[in-house]
Amino acid sequence: MKPTFLNQNRPLITGMILKDNPDSIRFAVKNSIYDGADCLGIQLECLKKEYKTEENYKKIFAACSGHPVYITNYRGNENDGFSDEKLADELVKALACGATLGDVPASLFDSESGMGIGLELSMKQDAIDCQMRLIDKIHSMDKEVLMSSHVLKFTPAETVLEIAYEQKKRGADIIKIVTAANSDEEQMENLRITTLLKKELDIPFLFLSGGTHSKIHRMIGPQLGCITYLAVREHDDRAVPTQPTIRAAKAVRDNLDYLPDIVE
Repeated sequence: MKPTFLNQNRPLITGMILKDNPDSIRFAVKNSIYDGADCLGIQLECLKKEYKTEENYKKIFAACSGHPVYITNYRGNENDGFSDEKLADELVKALACGATLGDVPASLFDSESGMGIGLELSMKQDAIDCQMRLIDKIHSMDKEVLMSSHVLKFTPAETVLEIAYEQKKRGADIIKIVTAANSDEEQMENLRITTLLKKELDIPFLFLSGGTHSKIHRMIGPQLGCITYLAVREHDDRAVPTQPTIRAAKAVRDNLDYLPDIVE
């Protein structure tokens, strides 16, 4: 059975890996699996340019031992100087070498759009057309597509839904939206928005937040409908500080009784 992020019966735990060389990635993969990760998330924008080869990709994904692999190849970091076309080609190359799920930013092919710029949702038709062709190409490889919008600020429910519907329209299998919360009220609203997305969408989604008040959302969101946790084995200078550890996420997922009681 081929690895997949789709049609799961409980939230997944994806161990996120931000390393700059293949050996460190492979060690992190093994340690993440030992800690309880169901899937791996490898951020290729952190991999040094000299290691971005088919041979290295195949070795990295082989180390994942059949677990589904989510990959990002965002702008910046070790991808500085690369065009969006190059980023897209590299994403396709890595998927062809064994990754499962490719992250297509909703800003791709639009230099005026990006993380934290507006909604990170280009509405330029030429960019949209390029994104949809890329998604079609990935699907033709029998691979899966996540489309991401990193808004990085608190966003009302209506706008979050608009982003989600637009990502779905472009062909995404999984929707990813990252906002923020900097108060208890904003965090509670993000939890409500998560339940709203579960009610309104008919495809999987990942709704995350950053900011000072995001820990509850990150930990409870999957129980409310998000497809996966994004978690780390340990917090270091590269890890996203708002992401829980794999062990903590697993403890919550496996032990939190959150389903409504059945009234007889």
